[in-house]
Amino acid sequence: MAVVTISQQLGSGGTEIGISVADRLGYCFVDHKRFEEGAHRYGLETDRLWHLEEERPSLFERFDTETRRYLAVIKSVLYEIAADDRAVVIGRGGQWLLRDVPHVLRARVVAPTPVRVAELLKVLSEHGGDRIGAHAAERMVDHDDAQKAKRMRYLFDVELNDPTLYHLVINTGQLDRRAAVGLIADLVERRPQFALTESGRQTVLDRSLVARVEVALAGHPLTRKYHVEVDARDGIVTLEGPPAALEDAEAMTRDLPGVREIRPRAVEVPPVPPFVG
Repeated sequence: MAVVTISQQLGSGGTEIGISVADRLGYCFVDHKRFEEGAHRYGLETDRLWHLEEERPSLFERFDTETRRYLAVIKSVLYEIAADDRAVVIGRGGQWLLRDVPHVLRARVVAPTPVRVAELLKVLSEHGGDRIGAHAAERMVDHDDAQKAKRMRYLFDVELNDPTLYHLVINTGQLDRRAAVGLIADLVERRPQFALTESGRQTVLDRSLVARVEVALAGHPLTRKYHVEVDARDGIVTLEGPPAALEDAEAMTRDLPGVREIRPRAVEVPPVPPFVG
């Protein structure tokens, strides 16, 4: 049992490959609805969630406390999925956020620009979309590449095209989708490193708890003004931040599910600038 994350270039067929992998393995294919449900649980707007997932954040948003709250929700939902395992996730920064979870296979699906342009034109035609020419489709492909790369860089400080983020990079210009599905499924089924273990499960539980704490702190009018570092090991939560924030941070954390003990560590950290408080 494992979790598969697929990062894709527009027009490379990554979504279709992900759906087929889920069908072959009997896994859940995680769509946008799962993340919308997570946003609703925390009282957040799904339009803002979509914006963060699909578009480059503005300069203001990168320092906005509400943006940090939404990112914490995305992390929380991803760790919930990883805890359930047997899932295929497209995008959402899974290749980075789940990078240290041993039973997660991280794949990247790419293709040459002409292949992607042809696929985009085909999909738009089949679904009754706007009729566009090859040059317009190529601009869409280039724009999407740039936006995704900038979003990953600004949100997670990583390069989307860094091959070390992935176990497997598949070029669908050279390998057909059926073969790509077979590669991913065979790795999941035959390689013991992607089997769920107790240590892997505990890693996910710890990360999930950290994400829930971060969501709570990002939503509190006092703690959201400070940088509080959160860590968790077997239900023991460490909060590291300025003394002015720790008492409220402890209060927000104490009753969260899975918290057995809280260990505060006072450090002098400047607050978030007031214009984003």
